[in-house]
Formats: sequence, C-alpha cells, structure tokens
Amino acid sequence: MQQKKLKNKYIYGLVGKNINYSFSKGYFLEKFKKDQIINSNYLNFDIERIDLIEDIFQKNKLSGLNVTIPYKEKIIPFIDELSPTAKEIGSVNTICFHNSKKIGYNTDVFGFDKTLSEINIDNIQHALVLGTGGASKAIRYVLSKRKINYSLVSRSKKEGSILYKDLDADLFNQHLLIINSTPLGTYPNIEEFPDIPYNYLNNKHILYDLVYNPIETLYMKKGKDKGARVINGLKMLEYQAQKSWELWSEFN
Repeated sequence: MQQKKLKNKYIYGLVGKNINYSFSKGYFLEKFKKDQIINSNYLNFDIERIDLIEDIFQKNKLSGLNVTIPYKEKIIPFIDELSPTAKEIGSVNTICFHNSKKIGYNTDVFGFDKTLSEINIDNIQHALVLGTGGASKAIRYVLSKRKINYSLVSRSKKEGSILYKDLDADLFNQHLLIINSTPLGTYPNIEEFPDIPYNYLNNKHILYDLVYNPIETLYMKKGKDKGARVINGLKMLEYQAQKSWELWSEFN
C-alpha cells in the first residue's frame, strides 16, 4: 500500500498493562521515519484498569489504537461498533476512529493466518491451544476456518477444555501443533513457561509461541530440545501491525 505524508497531527497508540516491553511503539515510530510519515506519533497507554480507557479517549485526539493483554476482551463495552470478525471472535486488538465512533477490529486473525500459510502444516489435523483469553480466541477462529480441530488447555476446569495435568502421550501424538496463547515467558518473566509434558514431544511437533520477547522463550527451547520445530510470535505481530495500519489509513 502506498504511504503518504500526513498533513495533520495523528496520534496512534497501544493500550495494555505493563507494556514497556512492547514491540508496537518501536515498530510504528520506525515506520513513520522510514516512510516519511510526518506529524504523527505512537504512544503507550499503560493502564491498571480498563475503565481508565475513557480518560484516554477524552484527553487524546486519537487516529488509531492497538489493544493488548489483558484488555482485548474487556475493551469491547467501551467500543461503539465491532467488525463482523471481531464480533464473532469476541476479541479486539485494533480500534479505528470514524465519525466520532470507535470501531473494533481483530487483526490478530490476519497475522496468525498469514504465518500459518508460510509454514508447512499440511499434515496437521489437530492442535492444542494453551490458554483461553482474547489472543486464544483469534487463534481458535483461524484454526476453525482452516478446518483444523483443536483442544483448549486451561489451568482451571472450563467447558470444552483440558487441564494441563490431564495432558498425556496420546493427546500429544494426535495434536502435532501446540500454540501458546498465554503471556507466560514474556519479558521480564522469562523463566516462566507453560506447564506441559515436554517429554512427549518429538520432531513431528510444531510449537508456536505468540510471545515474541524474548525471541526464544523457554517454551520454545524445551521444544527444540525434543526435536520439535519452534516459531515465535514476531512475524504474526508484524503482520497484524501492517493490517492495523491499513485499517487506520482507510479512515484518516
């Protein structure tokens, strides 16, 4: 998409909690510089509670927002409209502002789907999804569209989910794609990792981690030790950011 110089002051940003580590601010500031997009800025809006988003809306003339953990679901009541995909998923990571309305989208879907297209998953029929939050919802949506059966893994008993303690060799033999949609292992808590039985992994498995900082998490290292192929969330993040920019540009 051809980029253009913006004539007015445009404010974009990221809403989340404890987001100093985040990729988004650096990515967009570098993009503005590289593409000579002037009079624009990207800010981190680090809030302790989701209701504080109202103050951000009121005090800033915003042109676009990204939303990250833990607010992808919680922000929905503060949005005027949802795209059909975001409504179906129940999770928002991008907000556009148009005619005084806040419109929620989910570009995680685009980012995850595009990364799956770049790896060979032709033999994958079943996946395990670790975590049940907002990021997990986007992952499940894509898997369903690709007709990949999935099982949810949760720390507490929820309808349709498996407890971590119940994971066994049979499940691992069947589910060759394992996706960590939790924040476990994210900087600065790099010693954390999902509590799965890594001894059941082999070279047929693919471990996908939505975490991108650090580049290689303990989850990924433990998978590599067993011969599994591992992928981090950086490419997905880049693709969803590109899609966010396309959406913002349509309204600005």
